[in-house]
Amino acid sequence: MTRLGPHPAARPAPPAAPGRRVLLAGAAGNLVEWYEFGVYGCLATVLAELFFTPAPQAGPAGAGPLLAVYASFAVAFFLRPAGALLFGRLGDRVGRRPTLILVVGLMTLATTLIGLLPTRATAGAAAPWLLTLLRALQGLSAGGEFGGAVALMTEQAPPGRRGRYGAWQSLTVALGLLAGAATAALLASVLSPRVLMAWGWRIPFLLALPLGLTALKLRRDLPRTPPPPPGPRPGPAFVTPPDATTGRAPAPGPRPGAGARATARTVLLGVGRIMGWSAAGYTFLVVLPSYLRATLGASLREALVATALANLGFAASILPAGILSDRVGRRPVMLGGALAVTLLALPLLHLLQNPAAPAAAKAAAVCGAGAAVGLLAGPGPAMLAEMFPAGVRCTGLGLAYALANAVFSGCAGLVITALTAGTGSGDVPAYYAAGACALSVPALAALRGDDHRRALR
Repeated sequence: MTRLGPHPAARPAPPAAPGRRVLLAGAAGNLVEWYEFGVYGCLATVLAELFFTPAPQAGPAGAGPLLAVYASFAVAFFLRPAGALLFGRLGDRVGRRPTLILVVGLMTLATTLIGLLPTRATAGAAAPWLLTLLRALQGLSAGGEFGGAVALMTEQAPPGRRGRYGAWQSLTVALGLLAGAATAALLASVLSPRVLMAWGWRIPFLLALPLGLTALKLRRDLPRTPPPPPGPRPGPAFVTPPDATTGRAPAPGPRPGAGARATARTVLLGVGRIMGWSAAGYTFLVVLPSYLRATLGASLREALVATALANLGFAASILPAGILSDRVGRRPVMLGGALAVTLLALPLLHLLQNPAAPAAAKAAAVCGAGAAVGLLAGPGPAMLAEMFPAGVRCTGLGLAYALANAVFSGCAGLVITALTAGTGSGDVPAYYAAGACALSVPALAALRGDDHRRALR
């Protein structure tokens, strides 16, 4: 009797992980990472007093300790490209899942240890070095987080939904920053300044432990998937030997180093396309509380509330921007965001500097600034994923993102604080964000209009 049905070899492969599980697992670690960065940025003035001021002083720390905090902040960002290379190659060779498990474990460990660190009053000059060391470990792990998670989420996205799936990665950036800002604002509201300085500042960092363990479990539950085909590797030039029968040399094939050079050029182009996103995002979403407090004399509570509102506007625009980019393309949505920041950053800052401006107008302004950044961040992950083939996708998009963040995000607090102190101008944050977005415009204009419809390579 003949058995009807497909031949065993023709049976379909097991289905990929369900979309919801992929989204949760891919985005959860990113939320932990950006929650910590949000907390660190919002509590920068507190950390300056506790770790970088030799003798504790009343009131906000001066520019010197604050610059030291932002230098430690920048160290983590400058180690992110190294993490992107290290963990990106691991993700491209052994698979996305084990790499994402490793990086979220390292991030959780480092963040929890920050909450247990002795301050300068207890450990002396060793305290700032211990903090900087843990920041460096965070930088390495964060460098591998974005590339692996975005590659996983966009590769598993249904046709026509890469923008939506990739936007979830950016949404967890917003949710992480918002959670960090909200946690810091809540502590500043319910704890006295003395208690906050004594031990309350530790609470947000220690909360990363349960968050990180949850993300770790979500990623461990993902099914194993085979690694992608290997990408181009650099190598020396070679000469193909002639055919043994005809004596003629065959047509030359691609040089082994050509693929690596093309990947490097694509990485630099990716940096150009997201530099405005990086600079404006950190200016409005992370550096804002310290600027409002140190430059405009706002209270810690007022500064943290303003930052929470900016992050709320950011979060609200990300998913709509990603969904819209699946319909009209990445180029018009991201160009709109870059032009909005370029044209509106200075008027927005002048509104915040005006003591007579209504509080509602200032709240709407910071929400609008966050929403403009969301127009860049929503389509951004899918745009980067579409630039690289599968064999180098983790490394390529992770490195582009890490380099842009190292230069334009990690240095944002340092540059803005130093230039504001040196020039006495309160407009430095606006010039920084607007200038970077203006430089992104030509690179974004070069995007192909149909990239969102093409299959991933």
